[in-house]
Parts: sequence; structure tokens; C-alpha cells
Amino acid sequence: MENQQIEQKKLKKPEWLKVKLPTGEAYSSVRKIVSEHKLHTICESGNCPNMGECWGLGTATFMILGNICTRSCGFCNVKTGKPLPADTEEPMRVANSVKLMNVKHCVITSVDRDDLKDGGSIIWAETIKAVRKISPQTTLETLIPDFKGEWDNLQRIIDVAPEIVSHNLETVRRLTQQVRIQAKYDRSLEVIQKLKAAGMKTKSGIMLGLGEIEHEVIETLKDLKIAGCDILTIGQYLQPSAKHLPVVEFVKPAQFEKYKQIGLDLGFRFVESAPLVRSSYHAEKHLL
Repeated sequence: MENQQIEQKKLKKPEWLKVKLPTGEAYSSVRKIVSEHKLHTICESGNCPNMGECWGLGTATFMILGNICTRSCGFCNVKTGKPLPADTEEPMRVANSVKLMNVKHCVITSVDRDDLKDGGSIIWAETIKAVRKISPQTTLETLIPDFKGEWDNLQRIIDVAPEIVSHNLETVRRLTQQVRIQAKYDRSLEVIQKLKAAGMKTKSGIMLGLGEIEHEVIETLKDLKIAGCDILTIGQYLQPSAKHLPVVEFVKPAQFEKYKQIGLDLGFRFVESAPLVRSSYHAEKHLL
């Protein structure tokens, strides 16, 4: 790890990873709504490089069940610790904000709530139902945790049937224990399998630049396709702070394009693959 951190100091962020600072009336409007309704967004908590673009278009990815995660993944900027109790009023706050923002396609994610017996799945289901009640024309994508393999909790998501259900594999098998300390590669694949078997449109994402090599990435794409994944996102890992895993490599855009073509050839319905791609980037395109 020390050698990687020394190497990281020599890495300079390439031109293709530079983004514009957030500006504009629409961006300011979204920020105001998020603040006034005491909402959490993964855009902010995850330091997403596309926040300016997405918020400028009037869209955001809502993060429910608080902003403190029970897991301590080495790549993630979300706070880790003891979360507050689940807020039963949160589903309606999110739904009201979706209505106020006139969101056509709503993306919702959450922290991991391993402290809760239901893994947060009840709040998940209530949030989806609340959005549907207030904004029946709004479509939904849910980026869910693995619920520790407690499949009764996953069933609550299936029962309310979001248009797209996403669960990120994040990295290749070899690096999973290092990158996602409390997660399991095969358990995440099983989440995708169960969702697909229930008739859901499925989605997953991985990051590059953590030390994976090409044949491992291709193997991961094959594993996801076999599991029943329909939609794939591939983006560059960016180190949130000195405490997080270092970037081993800034993968060139041409390599991302190569993986995109491989994914399409494998049969994925959509593949978003570029350095700045994140899970919910251009999510509305994946409804078709």
C-alpha cells in the first residue's frame, strides 16, 4: 500500500478528467431544493464529477436512509459510522421534491444499513410507492445494496417493481476484498440473478484504475452478462481523499471505448464506458 501511495503522488490527472465547475440557474435551483427539504444526494456525498452537468439539467440522484454508511469501502467518500434511526418521513420528502423538481426519471440510491434487520428495504419500498403516488408519470431507477444476501429484503424491492434496478459490482473478483471489504463478488452477482429471474431490468457498474488488468475486466463483464445484467456502466476511479485507495492508473479513453465494444458484443443492451461515467450518468437513456 505504501508503494502505491508513493506512486499515486506522481500521477497527474489527465486533461480528459477535468470538468467545469457547477454553475447556472438550474444548478442553483436543485441545490436549494436539496437543502430546503433536508435531502441527501450521492452527487454531493460521492463527489461525483458530473454533478454540475446533471444538476444543471435539473436532475439529481437521491440518497435515502441517511448519509452515514455502516460499511467502510476503500473507494467511497460517503461517511462511515453509526447511522441515525431510519426516518419514516423521508419517503414523502423525497416524493415531494421529485414533484417540485418535475423529475421525469428519478434515480434513488442509499447507504448500506446493515444495522437494520430489514436492511432499509422498508424505507426503500415506501419511497418508491410515495414517488409513484405523487408523480405517477415519473420512472424510477434504484441503485440498491446487497442487503447482506437477506433475500426477503431484496423481495421488497422486486414487489414495488422499479423500471430499472441497479446493483454495482464495482471491481473485478481479485480486488473485491480490498475495494469492498464487507461485500462479496458472488453475492453481488446473485443479486443480479435474482432480480433478472423476477423480471426486473438490471444494471451494474464497475470502476477502472484500481490495479485490475484487461483480462480480469473482460471476465467481469462476462460474469455480469451470465448473471443477467442488461445495462453496464464503466468509469474511472478517482481517489476522494488521502485516506482512500490510491489510483493505480488513469485509464485512457480508447481503452474505455474498447471495453464498451466488448460489452456490446457480449450482448449488453446499453454500455456507458468513459472516464467520467458514473452509475446514474444519463440514466434516462436506459429505459428503452
